Amino acid sequence: MTLPANHPPVARPRVGVLLVNLGTPDAPTPAAVRRYLKQFLWDRRVVEIPRAVWWPILNLIILNTRPRKSAHAYAQVWGPDGSPLAAITKGQAQALQARLGDDVLVRWAMRYGNPALGAQVQAMKDAGCERILVAPLYPQYSGATTASALDALGAQLAAMRWQPAVRTLPPYYDDPAHIEALRADTARQLRALDFVPEVLLLSFHGMPERTLHLGDPYHCQCRKTARLLGEALAAEFPELRIEVSFQSRFGRAKWLEPATDAVLAAEAQRGTRRLAISAPGFSADCLETREELAIRGREQFTEAGGAHFAALDCLNTSDAGMTMLEDLVRRELAGWV
Repeated sequence: MTLPANHPPVARPRVGVLLVNLGTPDAPTPAAVRRYLKQFLWDRRVVEIPRAVWWPILNLIILNTRPRKSAHAYAQVWGPDGSPLAAITKGQAQALQARLGDDVLVRWAMRYGNPALGAQVQAMKDAGCERILVAPLYPQYSGATTASALDALGAQLAAMRWQPAVRTLPPYYDDPAHIEALRADTARQLRALDFVPEVLLLSFHGMPERTLHLGDPYHCQCRKTARLLGEALAAEFPELRIEVSFQSRFGRAKWLEPATDAVLAAEAQRGTRRLAISAPGFSADCLETREELAIRGREQFTEAGGAHFAALDCLNTSDAGMTMLEDLVRRELAGWV
């Protein structure tokens, strides 16, 4: 790039990819969890209750009771690199950068917590990214996840005088590349177990049932992912029974069913002794998979009479997962690189 004399420095025009996940506290402490929950639970996309009603519930009850309990849960899965979700998402960005090469700048962000989505968009623009693909790592669309991330993107763009051109990664719940990645990695993990599961329970994050009736496609997309994955696994595991459930209920509202904890207990009580559980709605392992499923899920299953239990990893930075992510990103970057 040739500039006139005395022209201010100008960054070389670049294309960027921003991987976005939900979020995590900065530390497994009550204070850090409280900050995180306050941001997360005040989002109108997450809790669709009138603010005048929700404010005292959140600030006077939830934020005074839940942070200590959640901090204890986070402490059980916290690693030397921080929370699993942050460490794995960072690893996915680094692996994708290596696959895409220097022509594309890859960064990662969280919708809640750090590094913040808006700050990362600004930093990428400052680094010369005039075109950015924002990739929410949610296979299934939900107003509480995908739409919330795009809300934050819109808010950041609204605050910028010089905006980059932006594309967003669509939900990929039934994309052949996603189903093949799930099939390959799930099969690999099932073969590595020291027992043969009778049941594979596919556990998706729960949502209030009313969101389904209001038009959110999340439930239907979860069901389709499960159906396609089951069909893909059938050839290698014809005797494996696949069930679907929804985890992480919160509050008194009716949530999508069946509930994961109830299914785990019911399966053990009906005589299932060998069970594996997977979370194909999560792109990276996190509190909900490593504590709620791997630790508490095991307790729920074995206490009800089950004998062998395994919580499978999410796609994370596996070869299958990264090949899928590269394929999806390259497709959306067509014409830019």
